[in-house]
Amino acid sequence: MRDELNLGMPAPAGMPAVEWRVSDVPVAYEDAVAFMDVRAEAIANGEAPELVWLVEHPPLYTAGTSANPADVLDARFPVYESGRGGQMTYHGPGQRVGYVMIDLRRRGPDLRRFVATLEEWIIRTLAAFNVRGERREDRIGVWVKRPDKGDGFEDKIAALGIRVKRWVTLHGIAINVEPDLSHFSGIVPCGVSTQRYGVTSLVDLGIPAAMTDVDVALRASFEELFGATAGQNVGSTENSSPGTRALKSASEPAR
Repeated sequence: MRDELNLGMPAPAGMPAVEWRVSDVPVAYEDAVAFMDVRAEAIANGEAPELVWLVEHPPLYTAGTSANPADVLDARFPVYESGRGGQMTYHGPGQRVGYVMIDLRRRGPDLRRFVATLEEWIIRTLAAFNVRGERREDRIGVWVKRPDKGDGFEDKIAALGIRVKRWVTLHGIAINVEPDLSHFSGIVPCGVSTQRYGVTSLVDLGIPAAMTDVDVALRASFEELFGATAGQNVGSTENSSPGTRALKSASEPAR
């Protein structure tokens, strides 16, 4: 049970603060993946600090290593093989994607604890907006109850999926702030097709949160669980995604 795991993966003494980076223009998915591969290799080699990179993408679908091609119902946007664990998901404007490159050799080589801590990061971030996000053992992602839709109805507000190379993590989380929710109808999101389980966002829940406000909450919650961050302030700019195409690795199921 993930609720029974210890949460938090603080850095050991003397480890540099995690670099914090925010891109203020949409980042091409293939460029993001290429950059993560290069950065993860540098982290594993002790040549760069850990990194959290907050981005938005143009509209697209990504297929995890467990994806079923039949879950693409209407390929209205490009479909990318992501290399992360999990199934089909959507990324697009209005969704905050957080790519997390953390060295688990130094923080503790425990993938289950890492995934549970990412979930807690999302849950604490949502709590800053008075939204109760919850885990589900039988479903992936972070969910909110929707009694306004009917008995037993719940909507997914955030997803996560990771990949690990030499004990350095890649990929991360996605929180729906104000995306076009109709774009999710082109796929079966994360393989969940039960009618009472849908997709929502902060704005859909009646919370007009700005992306910069979400970034502030993300940084505060991350530091509670992982430790200090350094670098650019939330809401400042990073206009390009540096890096070149590189290696592939094993993946871990999405949540």
